[in-house]
Amino acid sequence: MRVHSGKHRIVAEINMIPLIDISLILLIIFMVITPFLVQSQIQVNLPKASSGTKGGDEDVLKVQLAADGAMTMDGKRVRFSRLDEELKLRFAKAYKKTVLVEADKSVPVERVVAVFDAAKKLGAGKIGIAVKPED
Repeated sequence: MRVHSGKHRIVAEINMIPLIDISLILLIIFMVITPFLVQSQIQVNLPKASSGTKGGDEDVLKVQLAADGAMTMDGKRVRFSRLDEELKLRFAKAYKKTVLVEADKSVPVERVVAVFDAAKKLGAGKIGIAVKPED
């Protein structure tokens, strides 16, 4: 084993620059991707009504039914065949829930009624349907 003179010493410190570079790149990637994640919810074209009232958002379970058959509960995609199980999971967290159905104009009435029926069977406090106010 040879001992080097004072000119050639081993550098024994951590280089922080690559760590900082990677952290900043990840931050930029997350900042760019976030708007796309927010927009990934389904689009619902609500029908218009003149008698609609603005309801409170406290303890409201929002069920969205899209024209293409997609369904979401509180922003999370759910298969229509698992409607009862998902409602049971949501109702287990709170004793009384208000269910608000946001259905597209072209969604068959049978699907909306199926959501109403399942929510009522599982003990929903109030059930409502969302509409767009007429101008």
